[in-house]
Amino acid sequence: MKAVAAIIQSWKWRKVNIIYEDINPAVTGISPELIAAIQGVDAEINDLLPLSPFLPYPSLSQKLESLKNESCRVFIVHTSITLATKIFTEANNLGMMDKDYVWIATNDITSQIDSLNASIISSMQGVLGVKSYFSTTPKSYKDFHFRFRVMFRLQYPDEPVPEPGTTAMQAYDTAWAVAIALVGNPYVKSCTNLTDPVACMHEMNGPQLLEKILQSNFEGLTGAFNFKEGKLAPIHIFRIVNVVGKSYRELGFWSEGLGFSESIHKGSKYNRSMSILGQVFWPGGPWSVPKGWGVPINAQPLKIGVPAMTTFSEFVNVRYYRPEAKPIVNGFSIAVFEAALELLPYHLPYEFVPFNGTYDSLVQQVYDKTFDAVVGDTAIIANRSEYAEFTQPYSDSGLQMLIYFNPKKAERAWLFKKPFTTSMWVFTVVINIYNGFVVWLIERNHNPDFRGSIWNQIGTMLTLAFTTLFSLQGEILHSNLSRMTMVVWLFVALVITQSFTASLTSLLTVQQLDQTTIDIETLKKSGAKVGCDANSFVVKYLEVVLGFQPNNIRRIGSGDYYRQALKSGEIAAAFLEAPYVKVFLAKYCDGFTTSGPAFKVGGFGFAFPRSSPYLPDISEAVLKLSESGKLRQLEHSLTSSYKCLASNSDDDDDSLGLNSFWGLFVITGGMSTIALLAFIFRYVCERWYRPLGQSQAQQHHAPSEDELWMFAPEIENQ
Repeated sequence: MKAVAAIIQSWKWRKVNIIYEDINPAVTGISPELIAAIQGVDAEINDLLPLSPFLPYPSLSQKLESLKNESCRVFIVHTSITLATKIFTEANNLGMMDKDYVWIATNDITSQIDSLNASIISSMQGVLGVKSYFSTTPKSYKDFHFRFRVMFRLQYPDEPVPEPGTTAMQAYDTAWAVAIALVGNPYVKSCTNLTDPVACMHEMNGPQLLEKILQSNFEGLTGAFNFKEGKLAPIHIFRIVNVVGKSYRELGFWSEGLGFSESIHKGSKYNRSMSILGQVFWPGGPWSVPKGWGVPINAQPLKIGVPAMTTFSEFVNVRYYRPEAKPIVNGFSIAVFEAALELLPYHLPYEFVPFNGTYDSLVQQVYDKTFDAVVGDTAIIANRSEYAEFTQPYSDSGLQMLIYFNPKKAERAWLFKKPFTTSMWVFTVVINIYNGFVVWLIERNHNPDFRGSIWNQIGTMLTLAFTTLFSLQGEILHSNLSRMTMVVWLFVALVITQSFTASLTSLLTVQQLDQTTIDIETLKKSGAKVGCDANSFVVKYLEVVLGFQPNNIRRIGSGDYYRQALKSGEIAAAFLEAPYVKVFLAKYCDGFTTSGPAFKVGGFGFAFPRSSPYLPDISEAVLKLSESGKLRQLEHSLTSSYKCLASNSDDDDDSLGLNSFWGLFVITGGMSTIALLAFIFRYVCERWYRPLGQSQAQQHHAPSEDELWMFAPEIENQ
């Protein structure tokens, strides 16, 4: 029975059906040991089917059909050879000897397999079996084998001579045990002095004979023959056989405590895996190892529980077009599950059932058989593993602390623009040009450098406007109005240049977060509020593992609310699982970052009942998704739709704007405007105002030197 269990364990089959004979006490007495051996390798018995050797074929067919309609495809046949032939014949007729089926026969069947005819053998193709091992090298076996063949030919001259089965040799050893108990061992001649051996046997009563039988200890044809606690000592070595063609072939051996091996000679290599024995011919085909289970033809869709309300709807989102309609379920977790199902070699029908409640209670529904599985952003943690088994995680693992800070922009090519806002730069240029125009207009009559072609004058005006930032140029100014304008503008320019230098220096030296490091101890000592998901295991983790006071833990039910809570200071930090942090930072990257180390917790996985046949296949499919890059593509699609929404701030948050210098701009602009107005007024007065009574001839006097300077460009052009 341990050899059979070793085969089950080697191929990692999780459920088995046991078909046994319910009349033979010798057979039914072994069933508890078989059950214990199967459970000892963490396998589950799906069904126990007792059969009578006198069961008619219609009833046998019905019972096998009921097993066929279940998902378990591993069958252990533990019956007499007579009943076994009926079982395999009918199973073959029902198509139960095809691909994905596994049949394992115990020693009662394999020990007499040599006596089966060709039609029975043809219905057993691919059957594995365990067969008692005995050595054929001792002289006692060779003598027995020779005498057996001679006697068989004498009695059945027209029949081919078969090999003696294990059961026959065990019966032969039993006869020896009884003979030795009655008359002693004939090989040692212990009864030669008896005058009447038959009389000697008659003097022995039943209890005396039983006592002598139980004291038997000799090397029989099938190995050591002795009893322990009234039972025949078990065999510790078995042959592993595989029915192929017209007979069977020996794959190798299984030894208790050692495992499988190709031989039992000294120096043989042993392994817990049966794969060391080479290729097995399986039912339906020799190459593919059967899964040991399948989806029944009339199987109902799997009821898969999903969380109805999630903190981050990007992972699981449940919607209804109408209240009575079926739910529309999508999200990253759903996409991963559906992609995994596409990799399965079979179709698996399912339906999603939303569940209102905590994640812990959702997983417990699998244990209560309300759901066949749970799909969602379900973290793999210890207490949930008491109710269900999880697949391989499909997301990053870890618990991270999220904080808000005033971001400092990294150095970039246009960093020199950062000290001022865009409006500040524009207004500075405008006020420079305006001041330069005023000075040019006032000094145009007094400075020959300010005259010439129109393009020369424009260039001179712009040069004058921006060189004002670096020099007073008082030596070339002739008018008090222009000097006054220049003095005020120089004062403003000094303030602006110094502010620009200070701001740019700060940006160049402080590129990263410049604040007191936020860590767990700081948060606990200060009594700061921290946030986490309302229905998550993180609440308990913060209390038990990290030591936060319950009244300092804020339960948050919406992923978008973390942004507001962190910015407003309602919470000093948020503790989120790594996948949530990735999504949050993709949405709100400006001003948010992680702080401190990541705490080790399980990632997201799909929950199934213990020993579920679907669990290994789904886990394997998740690994294939990861290795093929498909999982990475799904993760990218999860965050690529977000443009990193700024948290009500832009790149000018740390820049100096007009509101910092509007007073200075008013002063210099006002001063320039006053000077311009004064110049225009004086010019108008000098140009158009004449004393009353002046003659027309006097009005046409020769122009003064100042007037000639003013109109010098026109004269030069003429």
